[in-house]
Amino acid sequence: MPRRNRKRNRMRNFDYSSNNLYFITACVDDRRHFFGGIYRKTMCINCVGSIIWQQWEWLIQRYSYLIPHAFIVMPNHIHAVLEIDSGLVLSNDGVAHTRRRDRSRPVPTDVANTPNNITNTNIQSTKIKPLSELIGAFKTTASKQIHQIGFPQFAWQRSFHDRIIRNERAYQNIINYTIHNPQQWHRDRNNV
Repeated sequence: MPRRNRKRNRMRNFDYSSNNLYFITACVDDRRHFFGGIYRKTMCINCVGSIIWQQWEWLIQRYSYLIPHAFIVMPNHIHAVLEIDSGLVLSNDGVAHTRRRDRSRPVPTDVANTPNNITNTNIQSTKIKPLSELIGAFKTTASKQIHQIGFPQFAWQRSFHDRIIRNERAYQNIINYTIHNPQQWHRDRNNV
């Protein structure tokens, strides 16, 4: 049987390890409800959903060049806004730079690369992983833990959806969508 051509998930010739803001959606296989439920327009996570939160925190702590802007666990998928900022780790000269700024304040990609109070420290340079490897690490480690607590049938849908956030307006729209996703669950296309 001939293999059918799959639709390409990523933009051709784009460096997904570059400094940018990314909107990410990853779904459970067959959109099965594993992570909890929506009650009175509020997401209530269960023990599996708790693992998803823990592994997202693990990812952020593991890779110092990641800045989380938003994250939500829904019954059968997650949404995240994640920033890659190589300025938090290294420069071309192998010297680490730590940018001191308020991480809770949104920084769209059109201003994300502006240096701000840079401090030098000698450390080994770190290779910035592309978005697919980062999300792959998150999904793999979460799956392993979910299987260990007695849900061997759990599986993620293949790959994930991403969007590069290019300006402040898009950033605000995506943040609002992510935060208010539980209130809109009755209209969500993932609510099957």
